[in-house]
Amino acid sequence: MAGKNNDILEILGEKINLGERREINFSVAKLHTTTNVDVPIVIERSKKPGPTVLISAGIHGDEVNGIEIVRQIIAKGINRPKIGTIICIPVINIFGFLHLNREFPDGRDLNRVFPGSAKGSLASRVAHKLVHEIVPHVDLILDYHTGGADRFNSPQIRIIQGEPVLDELAGIFGAPFVVYSKNLNKSFRNTCHKLGVPMLLYEGGKSFNFDTTVTNHGVNGAKRILGHLGMLGNKFKASKPKKKCVFIKDSKWIRAKYSGMFKSSVSINTLVNKGQVIGHITDPYGKFHHFVKAENSGYIINVNEAPIVYQGDAVFHISTGIKNGN
Repeated sequence: MAGKNNDILEILGEKINLGERREINFSVAKLHTTTNVDVPIVIERSKKPGPTVLISAGIHGDEVNGIEIVRQIIAKGINRPKIGTIICIPVINIFGFLHLNREFPDGRDLNRVFPGSAKGSLASRVAHKLVHEIVPHVDLILDYHTGGADRFNSPQIRIIQGEPVLDELAGIFGAPFVVYSKNLNKSFRNTCHKLGVPMLLYEGGKSFNFDTTVTNHGVNGAKRILGHLGMLGNKFKASKPKKKCVFIKDSKWIRAKYSGMFKSSVSINTLVNKGQVIGHITDPYGKFHHFVKAENSGYIINVNEAPIVYQGDAVFHISTGIKNGN
């Protein structure tokens, strides 16, 4: 990855030289109180040219664990590159983060309005500015997410099939799982794919929740990628994953057949057998007890941690096909 670096990086109207550290603002609109809302972007440039990596989180304002991962990367100085440039945006959807909400104040999901419009909704304007002001400068994106609501995701990288470069980078990142999934229409990942900018989308944990294991996988994965690119600082060591990551070609949701109180009986990451009891749905009165069984053998990569479920709710995400050789 040769990199798009020039001696001077011109971004959001600012000129940043090699060897400089700058914090600039990615501002789009004020609050309704006329208060300015600044989204800090931390840019670290080595004196030596090289690749430019964007590390981002908070496209959804309630996905705080992803924000925590980027915070740690900055706080520990992992974002100070030996060569090249690292751009960190810990909270893209600052409006949702302020309101502890997944969406923007206009009710739109930022990850469904890309590439956006300069004259569109608030979310659309943020998407447009990100795509036109930031993405053209980068060679690789690490974008951090978490599971929605009470659905807890195993640490995983999501990429599309048929991209050898992404396969290699995902393996280097070293999350427990690499899940092949299609690029959703109008998502950040799909837009970057069309622009020819590779992205590793990391999923782990659930909304409004910090999890040390999920955080550690996210931080260590970033270190491995930066080490692979020759960008990781000398004081850091990119440790090898304890286990080889599993590439999942296909997966499915197991849904609740009944409404009631729900409790999982298996841990995330578990390899289960077809017919194995993996959860229980009961009623409050001790009259009803339903055993949730695995519909096929596979890895459990998401567990619904909600104590109450309704008929049809997704309760487990399980792999149905593993890539040969992994």
